[in-house]
Amino acid sequence: MRTLGNVLWHIPFLGFLTAAFYWLLGLLLTLLVVTAPLGLGLMEFGKFLLAPFGNEMVSKASLNVKQNPVWEAYSTIVMILYLPFGVVFVILNAIQVFALCFSIVGIPVALVIAKSLGTVLNPVNKVCVPSAVAEEMARRNASAALDRRAG
Repeated sequence: MRTLGNVLWHIPFLGFLTAAFYWLLGLLLTLLVVTAPLGLGLMEFGKFLLAPFGNEMVSKASLNVKQNPVWEAYSTIVMILYLPFGVVFVILNAIQVFALCFSIVGIPVALVIAKSLGTVLNPVNKVCVPSAVAEEMARRNASAALDRRAG
């Protein structure tokens, strides 16, 4: 089913163009150096959009990736400056989700775009991982929450 979803994403809905747009925008922002945290996140998002039915976007913090505190602070500043652009991208993607829901074939594609709205709004410090990794992280977090509740 994931393969079929990825094929539908690319063939009739031209998902590769969306992936290429975000990846190239990320590359440009990374080459500008000042906006590198944003560019790296958008490049990861472009990688996610190449196979959205087999991958998920997660934050580096949830993967326990240690980062330089200066880089984290700088990333936060860049994210605040990106926020108005992120809102515009979220609105455009929300319109696309709404339009895709008019056809039965478009609904799975709309769901992928809808689940990626958070990444479009905040791509800084996000990483593309296989769905199995994201599911295992969710399982471990749920287990830890259950242990905390049990005492």
